[in-house]
Amino acid sequence: MNCVDTFHQPLPRAIAKDACFAIIAPAGPARLDTRKASQWFADRGYRCRIYPGASQAQGYLAGSDQQRLQDLYDAFADPAIDAILCMRGGYGSMRLLDRVDFELIRRHPKALIGYSDITALQMAIYRRAGLITFHGGMLNADLLGAKLQPTEASLLAQLGGHVRAGEQIVHPADFALNSVLPGVASGPLLGGNLSMLGATMGTLAELDTQGCILFIEDVNEPLYRVDRLLTQLRLAGKLEGVKGVLVGDFAGITTAALTPLLEDIFGPLGVPVLAGWRSGHCDPNVCLPLGARVRLDSVRQSLVLEQDLFKA
Repeated sequence: MNCVDTFHQPLPRAIAKDACFAIIAPAGPARLDTRKASQWFADRGYRCRIYPGASQAQGYLAGSDQQRLQDLYDAFADPAIDAILCMRGGYGSMRLLDRVDFELIRRHPKALIGYSDITALQMAIYRRAGLITFHGGMLNADLLGAKLQPTEASLLAQLGGHVRAGEQIVHPADFALNSVLPGVASGPLLGGNLSMLGATMGTLAELDTQGCILFIEDVNEPLYRVDRLLTQLRLAGKLEGVKGVLVGDFAGITTAALTPLLEDIFGPLGVPVLAGWRSGHCDPNVCLPLGARVRLDSVRQSLVLEQDLFKA
């Protein structure tokens, strides 16, 4: 499935009050305070159901591959579940990709929320099922971690269907953006964690960039490794069809250090590049709808949604 193909995109329904969130852990384990988690949802008028793998650990994985895969299936197939929230990233989503029943996911479209290692699962679901997913705050580090309000507000606004076609995805004014390369472009917003985009090359989750707005972010990667990852995408031909680039947070790398690399990599392509967007391993962590059509204007420093995310 190509990101510019015309296909019937399955859309879920927006969440409403008393919506039920599934809590799953497709990747790494984390200690979960179930009472605190349940109270967080109750305070906002929602409910949650914690799936078995979210309370398990097998070394660096949250339960066995089979358990994590079963949790994913059960959360999508259960009609009582309205949205699916990943507990954390870490590592492990890639291990599931060749076993996922993407047709099951397509038949039961729901909002899947996560980032970091979850990028592998999100890109595979888009390519194989056509489903929009949400690069947004996860339970442990973000929602229960007392991150700044745009983290929660942007997530719940998008999941609730309150950001409609023609409206901006709001970036917090307190954090400066950097118009690296000027221009305006439209296309599906695809990408996520840069390390995962590199790791999934040659797999069924490999990023198809034709006609897309590329979003990248990462953490704990020095500048030379970011260079290596971007160069890998360039040499693989993955940047040739990109229409524009939205650069999220690269924790530990300053804007002054990152900008020359972005100019070097993307300058020859003649596409707009907007950097400094607060999405990723940062505070706040602004939600982004991956797979949704957007318009990027790097001069006006705006990102406008060009389609509705949910059924009417």
